[in-house]
Amino acid sequence: MFNSINFAAMPSSFGFPVDKFHFRSDSVIPGLPKTELKFLESKMVTNKFKKGKTVFSEGSYPSGVFYLLKGKIKKYKSNNNGKEQIITICGDGEILGYPALLSGEAFPDSAITLEDSLVAFIPKDDFMKLLNESPILCNRLLKSLSHKFSVMENIIVAFAHKTVRERLALSLLILIEKFREKGKDSKKTEIILSREDLANFVGTAVETLVRLIKEFKDEGYIETEGKKIRVLNLKEMVRMANVY
Repeated sequence: MFNSINFAAMPSSFGFPVDKFHFRSDSVIPGLPKTELKFLESKMVTNKFKKGKTVFSEGSYPSGVFYLLKGKIKKYKSNNNGKEQIITICGDGEILGYPALLSGEAFPDSAITLEDSLVAFIPKDDFMKLLNESPILCNRLLKSLSHKFSVMENIIVAFAHKTVRERLALSLLILIEKFREKGKDSKKTEIILSREDLANFVGTAVETLVRLIKEFKDEGYIETEGKKIRVLNLKEMVRMANVY
């Protein structure tokens, strides 16, 4: 189960420091001792989620953690008017829900599939049992939590001071790494998100997003096909994102 997924850390590519803005939890489980991997596999309950199905909801309490074997999941928060702010997009190999489980608090966000996905559930008691017995797993979770905190700080600072155009450029660069397949050229990566989801990721109105996408397209930076977006000029996108 574990060897069939690409868990390689996302590299910085085309001059973009992706790790500063990329939530990554796909290196927590792979590489654990074989006995620990077998224990987790024996406790996992694997479910198929159709596109648009809820994995967990903001405000509910975790009874375990979720391990995304294959697919895409958006994590988001909703305001009082029901508007979403997408926090991150999760891909193959990522583990979800462990911060809330470890803190004993409710989920701070919701998770919904963006495409048909295969998700394994690891019950709380089994996960905590292994965590208490495995210094490797414990260290990896601490490292992952520290990285999440650093990424969140970088995103908050970046998005607070950038124009919507800069935020869109930065968002497209982040999403390239989320959607890029192993061994695939970044220029050929297709970002597949509805305009509403992309607007909620950027933090702007759909109308503003559509206008900016047209501008980017007219300027030759991207090409589109339905929901698909391909970035054609990566260096210019990095320049527009103004991340330095």
